[in-house]
Amino acid sequence: MAEIKKTFPIKGMYCASCVRVLEKSLSRVEGISNCVVNLTTETASVTYDPKKVTDNDLVSAVANVGYKAGLESELKTEDQQKIEKEKELKDLRNKVIISLFLGALILWGSFPGLMNIAPLFLINSWVQLLLAIPVQFWAGWEFYRATIPALRHRTANMDTLVAIGTTVAFSYSAVVTIFPQLVESIGVKPEPYFDVSTIIIGLILLGRYFEAKAKAGTSEAIKKLIGLQAKTARVVRNGSEVDIPIDQVVIGDTIRVRPGEKISVDGEILEGQSSIDESMVTGESIPVDKVKGDLVIGATINKTGTFLYKATKVGADTMLSQIIKLVQEAQASKAPIQRLADLISSYFVPVVLILAIATFVVWYVIGPAPSFLYGLLNMVAVLIIACPCAMGLATPTAIMVGTGIGANKGILIKDAQSLETAHKINTVIFDKTGTLTKGKPEVTDVVPFVIARRNATKQSSKSRLPRELKFARNDVLVLAASLEKGSEHSLAEAIVNKAEQEALNFSKVEAFKAIPGHGVEGIVDGRKVVLGNRKLLEKNDVDFTPIIRIIEQLENEGKTVMMLTVDGKLAGLIAVADTIKETAKEGVEALYKKGIEVVMITGDNQRTANAIAKKLGIKRVLAEVLPDQKEAEVKKIQTEGKKVAMVGDGINDAPALAAADVGIAMGTGTDVAIESAGITLINKDLTSVVSAIELSKKTMRTIKLNLFWAFGYNIILIPVAMGALYPFFHILLNPIFASVAMASSSISVVSNSLLLKRVKL
Repeated sequence: MAEIKKTFPIKGMYCASCVRVLEKSLSRVEGISNCVVNLTTETASVTYDPKKVTDNDLVSAVANVGYKAGLESELKTEDQQKIEKEKELKDLRNKVIISLFLGALILWGSFPGLMNIAPLFLINSWVQLLLAIPVQFWAGWEFYRATIPALRHRTANMDTLVAIGTTVAFSYSAVVTIFPQLVESIGVKPEPYFDVSTIIIGLILLGRYFEAKAKAGTSEAIKKLIGLQAKTARVVRNGSEVDIPIDQVVIGDTIRVRPGEKISVDGEILEGQSSIDESMVTGESIPVDKVKGDLVIGATINKTGTFLYKATKVGADTMLSQIIKLVQEAQASKAPIQRLADLISSYFVPVVLILAIATFVVWYVIGPAPSFLYGLLNMVAVLIIACPCAMGLATPTAIMVGTGIGANKGILIKDAQSLETAHKINTVIFDKTGTLTKGKPEVTDVVPFVIARRNATKQSSKSRLPRELKFARNDVLVLAASLEKGSEHSLAEAIVNKAEQEALNFSKVEAFKAIPGHGVEGIVDGRKVVLGNRKLLEKNDVDFTPIIRIIEQLENEGKTVMMLTVDGKLAGLIAVADTIKETAKEGVEALYKKGIEVVMITGDNQRTANAIAKKLGIKRVLAEVLPDQKEAEVKKIQTEGKKVAMVGDGINDAPALAAADVGIAMGTGTDVAIESAGITLINKDLTSVVSAIELSKKTMRTIKLNLFWAFGYNIILIPVAMGALYPFFHILLNPIFASVAMASSSISVVSNSLLLKRVKL
């Protein structure tokens, strides 16, 4: 059985070290080949062998290090998950309010100056102890819930730092309250610090609450996409039209869509025509005219006419569902730069614990009186301020916002690595057919020739070949179309369509053979008929020099010329032209303005390729490249030291898309091409290639700024918390202010990521 990929929520993660601990625990499970844990989405994505790994194994691996795997959440509806999330936020808010309220009462009765105006009962240490207990062991229980199993497995995370820091402050205060004479015996005035432990817990929970609210904003793209889905569909069943829930629509259902209604699922128009607004899926603002036989996309809006269409994709198979799935996977994926932050954070927590202990020892040994108290408070400040939350949020929040912006603009980013790599691109290779051009070529010229008579008397009376060997235009078109009917090439489709439009009858073809990148051949009425390019004719030793000027003239006009031979003799030629996409020239010009080299790759001959390239302003052309050679050409350009993006749409582009540093597939292309690409342009707009690169640049700039502040905050404030400023300025960092700074750093990182939403592409 092949490996499967599963993504499930994890509860209890708050920092980058949590991510590292979870990844290590899951990776140890035999049968898991890959594991990525994402802090911002609070999910784990694992690829594993279902024969070796069960859901229970995943739950146990997560629980062993102090977290909870929500595998059952996969079965919940979007509304149920929303209700659950709202309940969690409400519970967190209640804990914040109660913690800060009780902490404020304790602070009022213990802080110098404030305590002079406080009620007498608040000054009582026993009252403060009673007020601190629910904060420490109810509101703060989640810190212990993660710390206890983590310590059992010799790991540490942010919760470990908070649990140790607040427990030390609470325990010392409890001892001072219960055994004041014990503290006095070591020369320390018995003053409790319940305000430190309670307010720190309250502020950290407040930071998590704001962080959770802010992170919810980073996932707005997913919510917006999910909100696009239609709720019902008007289905024709048993001769009547009935409205049914969207999840009851099945493939093959005939669905009626009226003006102004949403199209429920993907399908094909059976009857009628309309103009459809596809902007919510593709980002294209101009409505698209649709007629019988055209495909429609679920969640798009019918603007004018009414029509019937057949459902071809439902449920998870619709384009919108696939887009949602890919965006979710992209937001849950991990960029290379994030792995560095996670690695640093995994060592960061143990280092902080060592620094905290060292702080206490140094202050206790050489600090001023009361040295024990100074050492204790500074140790707590170090533990609290060093929580690596901001480091863990720096990258994934920016990735979430960036991929969401892309999805709303019709730029579907498959993974975080593609988003990170795109900003380094300095060369873009475009496949011609279907990418720079519309991929729907039309026959422009049919030129017949005269060939020498040979065995004309033996010709069958029923043969479609003329007895005179002077070929008529229709003879050339019929033979070419008969051969190409067995081919899947876009040029073949153009020739067949032309013959069908002119109501010509096709001939029977035997021994048909397609020669990739060259043409086709077969036996018609006992004669070998070949239709192909120059290379194929050269291979068959056919002399086409007498008509070379005609060929060159057509090729100079940007047309692709296919020559027809009968029994090795030239019988005629067919010229086919493919129109350039409206956004192609603008997209190419935009890339050149950014200093990015543009290359066109095509199987067409050099002359035709140059004609198209000239119209688009492309300076470098790779012509006569066979489908299996495209990948090699991409790698060849990479050896020049270039960072390459490949833009294509066909099955034969898939290897090249995979080989490129970033593969960009057109949304109109094949599933294979889209699967091989890191970015898909579902808006079909080639200017979006520049937009994707710009989005990558701005996202990476945000990530680097986030990491700068996250690391800088710790590098600057940890020494301050240890007391580095005390010898010079007699300044110490109160643990309460340390918790404020820690919460502020996380919120600032998330807020900076949300600023990405202002980016205009």
